Amino acid sequence: MRVPLLKATVPNKRDLLQSFSKVFDEGILAEGKYVYDFERKFSNFFGLKNSIAVSSGTSAIHIALILAGIKQGDEVISTSMTAEPTNTAILQSGAVPIFADIDPATGNLDPESIENNLSKKTKCILVVHYAGYTAKMDAILEIAKKYKLFVIEDCAHALGAKIGNKSVGSFGDFAIFSFQAIKHITTIDGGMLILKNKKYAQRAKKIRWFGLVKGKPRDQNRIKELGFKYNMTNISAVMGLEQLKTFKSKLKKYQFNGNYLTNELIESNILIPARIDADSKPSFWFFTCTSSASKNAISKLVNSGIDASKVHLPNHFHPIFKNSIRGELKNTERFYRQLIHLPSGWWVTKKDLDYIIKIIKSI
Repeated sequence: MRVPLLKATVPNKRDLLQSFSKVFDEGILAEGKYVYDFERKFSNFFGLKNSIAVSSGTSAIHIALILAGIKQGDEVISTSMTAEPTNTAILQSGAVPIFADIDPATGNLDPESIENNLSKKTKCILVVHYAGYTAKMDAILEIAKKYKLFVIEDCAHALGAKIGNKSVGSFGDFAIFSFQAIKHITTIDGGMLILKNKKYAQRAKKIRWFGLVKGKPRDQNRIKELGFKYNMTNISAVMGLEQLKTFKSKLKKYQFNGNYLTNELIESNILIPARIDADSKPSFWFFTCTSSASKNAISKLVNSGIDASKVHLPNHFHPIFKNSIRGELKNTERFYRQLIHLPSGWWVTKKDLDYIIKIIKSI
């Protein structure tokens, strides 16, 4: 028996091939009407504004940083406990990520540490909703308002998560989602940029297409700002459109599995589940828990056919981020030492869950 930690979400093959055939028959494979349809439907589905489809979550972060005016020498408060592209995108913009510490009960940024790491160079806070557990957005937005900072939400792990009745991605000035192969929705690779203010939309679209207005004849087009090849293709968009049709049922599975494991582990007191705040509805990309004996626990789980892992490496361990450490990251390092991620995706059955609990109780 094997319970995978991650699995690609593939739409119904028959429906997907029919959608692909339409695109191939029409002959426009790159950015076109299916991309724009995906943008509209994504916004409506999640209650978000001004969705701009792009080639990856990383490119969405880069565009958001440009729109926020981030430039050489600026500082962006971020977290070390994330996938590396969150922070390499900040370096790409010319700025320096400054790592605030995290709340060890969730893996998310600690608002107090954010405020303690601000400087005159700070222009933005980049908030990750780690593993699908929601960050303390009210407190973070209060800090941003006090110091006049932009907020970018990195929702790469958190599609479908909510704080109260609002979807993640609706709180910051900008937000990004990832559709990389193993995310809640995949377009093989792809991402979505969310703009709270529509005034940024035209500029964002130019940045994703070399600095040009897409569809406008070249002799009427003039590049005034550096842009990039960050567009989504129609092929990717139809994959996204097909998965929106089944997303509610898939998310329901993630959330049932995550809540089931949480409740069972609270009872067992062997592995400590990540805290779920009262107003939070996580999307449980991974189920997150901690143990002072995490190495032994992971080994026992893996040897029993359960893909348990730490998944990410704190970014401050990479030499490229040597200038990003302003203060001690004690909670980040403790969280990482004790971290265990367990499978909680749509493919995990009730039988799998009970098997996982059985193995945990034998540790």
